[in-house]
Amino acid sequence: MAETSGITETGELGSRPRRSSWRYIGPGIVVAATGVGAGDLVATLIAGSKFGYTLMWAAVIGCLVKISLAEAVGRWHLATGRTLFDGWRTLGGWTTGYFAVYVVVWGFVYGATAMSSSALPIVALFPDGPGLKTWAIITGLIGLVFVWFNRYAVFEKAMTVLIGVMFVVVVYVAIRVVPDIGASFAGLLPVLPDGSLVYTLGLIGGVGGTITMAAYGYWVNAKGWSNPSWMKVMRIDNRVAYITTGIFVVAMLIVGAELLHSSSIALTKGDQGLIDLGVVLEDRFGAVTAKLFLVGFFAASFSSLIGVWHGVSLMFADFVERIRAGRAEEITEKAGGETVGLQERSVPFRAYLLWLTFPPMTLLWLDEPFGLVIGYGVLGAFFMPFLALTLLWLLNSSRTPREWRNGWLSNGMLGAAGLLFVVLCVQQVRDLPW
Repeated sequence: MAETSGITETGELGSRPRRSSWRYIGPGIVVAATGVGAGDLVATLIAGSKFGYTLMWAAVIGCLVKISLAEAVGRWHLATGRTLFDGWRTLGGWTTGYFAVYVVVWGFVYGATAMSSSALPIVALFPDGPGLKTWAIITGLIGLVFVWFNRYAVFEKAMTVLIGVMFVVVVYVAIRVVPDIGASFAGLLPVLPDGSLVYTLGLIGGVGGTITMAAYGYWVNAKGWSNPSWMKVMRIDNRVAYITTGIFVVAMLIVGAELLHSSSIALTKGDQGLIDLGVVLEDRFGAVTAKLFLVGFFAASFSSLIGVWHGVSLMFADFVERIRAGRAEEITEKAGGETVGLQERSVPFRAYLLWLTFPPMTLLWLDEPFGLVIGYGVLGAFFMPFLALTLLWLLNSSRTPREWRNGWLSNGMLGAAGLLFVVLCVQQVRDLPW
């Protein structure tokens, strides 16, 4: 087989890949940009502000957990030629019932959250302009139009630009606060200070971990990777994604440790905490740094918005197609990229786009109903354990070709992730305002 840029025509890496091989990377960048939202950055900042560099080790372990989860999702799609939802259906009807309720309730609440998060930095940048609700609606409509009229290739390029802005801004701010290199390396030693357990579990399991982890396989197929010959490329792509995520987490821990911990400054929980940080940065480093940070805040929020608008809509389209009688075999036989291309133009894909955009706008004016908050919290808490444990099931069974089933390392990582997410699930459900 001929080689081009270190990758064979079937997608396998040559023995000495050249630098241009990196042009194949894409789905990992998309999942990293989508998974790291404003709320994740605030959680990391608060951990740094409370415990300094002490929990740096937890951020590293978190990246390893996410690499193992995303690799398992991508391996399932490539090894079997089937989508993740198709795999879930083979485990029983309970998976279909859970996903159906989850994707409807989660999408309704998340839509409002994503629009508000994207609007916050715009309001801070242009305080004399329209208010938060107006900007939230505008960002939601822009996301809708962008995903509606563009295909994966354009979507990936836009996400690459947004994650580039995030990367430059977050790393710049971390360098600007002058990190304590010695203390950061010391933080790689596993230590649990008093009162740090919840923050530690959150760092390991929370940053970059949502339903978008499950969407990774759909983006892999959208890239045109549809068989095991792309496995090595997918694994490199996945590692780049979560090493990038790790750099974000470490950089925000540094900012929290140096800028907030040393000054005993507390941030507001949720996205508003990043507005608080912008004020602190302006006092310390001036208006230019503060505004640059707000641009990075917008990139983090808006990349999550359009990432969910695209990725979860693909999952919903697949969900609808798979439950239509007599369609499963027809879809499975198609190439992955072709299937995704059809789904991007499908009625279910666009219907879910509309569901993410318009009904959630009502929540911008109304307090979230108590029952909806409870339902959203419970369903969301159960998703990551559901993902980790069903992947363990699928990848250790005859549903997966023998050579691509889990080894001891994959089983260990997915088993540890499953236990971690079960603990986090219990914690989240316990903390809900019953």
